[in-house]
Amino acid sequence: MSQQEVRFNEEQQKEKDQPNEAPEEEAATLHKASTAFRRSALEKKQVSLGRSQMTKRLEPSLNWKTTVDARENKSSLRDTQEEKHGGRLEKSRPSTSPGRAQLIRKSAEKIEEIISESSSESEEDEEPPDHLQESNADLPSEYWQIQKLVKYLKGGNQTATAIALCSMKDFNLAQETCQLAIRDVGGLEVLINLLETDEVKCQIGSLKILKEISHNPQIRRHIVDLGGLPAMLNILDSPHKSLKCLAAETIANVAKFKRAWRAVRRHGGITKLVALLDWRQHSTEAARRSLYEARDGEVARCGALALWSCSKSYANKEAIRRAGGIPLLARLLKTSQESTLIPVVGTLQECASQENYRAAIKAEGIIENLVKNLSSGNEHLQECCAMAICQCAEDEETRDLVRLRGGLKPLASLLSNTDNKQRLAAVTGAIWKCSISKENVTKLREYKAIEALVGLLTDQPEEVLVNAVGALGECCREPEGRVTVRKRGGVQPLVDLLVSTNRALLVNVTKAVGACAVEPESMMIIDHLDGVRLLWSLLKNPHPDVKASAAWALCPCIQNAKDAGEMVRSFVGGLELVVNLLKSDNKEVLASVCAAITNIAKDQENLAVLTDHGVVPLLSKLANTTDDKLRRHLAEAISRCCTWGRNRVAFGKHRAVAPLVQYLKSNDTSVHRATAQALYQLSEDADNCITMHENGAVKLLLHMVGSPDQDLQEAAAGCISNIRRLALATEKARYT
Repeated sequence: MSQQEVRFNEEQQKEKDQPNEAPEEEAATLHKASTAFRRSALEKKQVSLGRSQMTKRLEPSLNWKTTVDARENKSSLRDTQEEKHGGRLEKSRPSTSPGRAQLIRKSAEKIEEIISESSSESEEDEEPPDHLQESNADLPSEYWQIQKLVKYLKGGNQTATAIALCSMKDFNLAQETCQLAIRDVGGLEVLINLLETDEVKCQIGSLKILKEISHNPQIRRHIVDLGGLPAMLNILDSPHKSLKCLAAETIANVAKFKRAWRAVRRHGGITKLVALLDWRQHSTEAARRSLYEARDGEVARCGALALWSCSKSYANKEAIRRAGGIPLLARLLKTSQESTLIPVVGTLQECASQENYRAAIKAEGIIENLVKNLSSGNEHLQECCAMAICQCAEDEETRDLVRLRGGLKPLASLLSNTDNKQRLAAVTGAIWKCSISKENVTKLREYKAIEALVGLLTDQPEEVLVNAVGALGECCREPEGRVTVRKRGGVQPLVDLLVSTNRALLVNVTKAVGACAVEPESMMIIDHLDGVRLLWSLLKNPHPDVKASAAWALCPCIQNAKDAGEMVRSFVGGLELVVNLLKSDNKEVLASVCAAITNIAKDQENLAVLTDHGVVPLLSKLANTTDDKLRRHLAEAISRCCTWGRNRVAFGKHRAVAPLVQYLKSNDTSVHRATAQALYQLSEDADNCITMHENGAVKLLLHMVGSPDQDLQEAAAGCISNIRRLALATEKARYT
């Protein structure tokens, strides 16, 4: 141990032994500012803290880890979860700052008192308490040295402050010990106050330190609590470019949670950050122009970095758009500096989740630059571009642009590198969205992307699996894609994924299995692996989208399975489960279940069981829907169920006929065909014919007799024929 450390420890021991003399000794070093603080602090802590504890205020405060108020601990834990998962914003705690009007030294020490009682917001809170308690002797010497430097920051003049800042910067500020040493002694308040001075050197020194320590989640929350963001945003108006860069980079580190996003927006920070993107080309002489451009490019990079952090908020996305950020981001995409391109593309990727942004991105011609940068050697840039394409490819026009600009080939080639999982997730996501267009599937098949995707079905993180399975589901809509997946052995890993618990993965894998089941050879493999039973079990899943996707997947399985009727009956309680799903409030679930019932009811024994479980009244209750997709599949289910027993009469008694007639007024031809077939089956009952005639079905059906759809023609003509026969029979009975 050095002589300086021994001397400092002796001073600490003397301070403990002589508490009554401490105020006089500290008055000489702290310029007589601690006496007033002692009186106010004792009034606030008269119950929990004694006079002896106040004399140790320069010792490391570990109470913030162990003696935590229950409410504060709960609030801090919610804040941490909010930053990691984008959770719900809780009420912010009262500001810990005692007021800007107080002296720097007094306010900094009061902040130390409050912070020492606050709870830790790091994940280490979940560890056992014994692990958190440390003795002062175990702390490294840097902890004490940094606290001494903070004392000089509080009481020194301009020169001493600059020297103390430089000395503090020499420490490894990435270490949590050094970060907490600054916080425990009230250094954050001092550093933030220095941002409001007119001395550029002090501002630069303070920002350099804040930029390093703000990577710590606890520190950045305290910076927001102390009002640090408004001070940093004011610096963005400074004429000094280095100050602007440091302030923007620090804002990028701090703005990682909702309270910080809101603070930036409310203090006009979005407009100021967008202004930093305006990278003007200078008309000065060549020797000086390169220097200016490099400096302005750095300012633009830092501004984009801060906007990237802030753009995770919907309100901030709108603020960026209104401030004119999209054209400036589009201009920056033309630069060759990868360090600038990464935050620019990252900001666009975050904002592209909004439809109005996607329209603006197409209008600005940004897709071409995103495709171009997919061939960059920077993996992070490739990842950001792939994510941006994934977001933008929700629109059909954008998917076509990606293909026309040659973006599918580099995306397919990036599938071969599986080491970088984040980039792989982004690339598979982009391919998934692009494969929604059939023309893109043809190109991806040429680039051997389907084979590569099949290889990603095992030993990959869920983010990659969700996207890879989603892409295969789209590719398997084409016969060639289904054959490729089967020949490459992709059916078995798809069926194995049906036991997953990930909601998004289950939705995609059920869709992919259903697409494969269209091919009889693949259906045999699915049946052999008990895939149909796994799909049926997913009808019990609590998530409606999983239920709907599983029900849709069952339809081709039942259609193409050998002895499908016996297979369905082998599932104990399976038919009752299907009927009970008709009580759902989700229209997609209802439409998919109606489609499944249509296929199940092809077997007369199964139809009899469905009837016994009350399928007729449940289908009749759905007849008043206005959703065309549900109308079509409901009409098909009613048509199929009419073939058993007295179900035709039962549908009439449950008043399902009159609403069906209104389906003929829809603009969807598939709804017309299904409805006409249902009405034809129902018209075998005389009472139903009367109901149809009263509701104007004949006139509507007459127009459909001339339809180019042959099935619609036959059903409409058959229904009219039954109604006419009944009318003739009635007229004949009247005159005889």
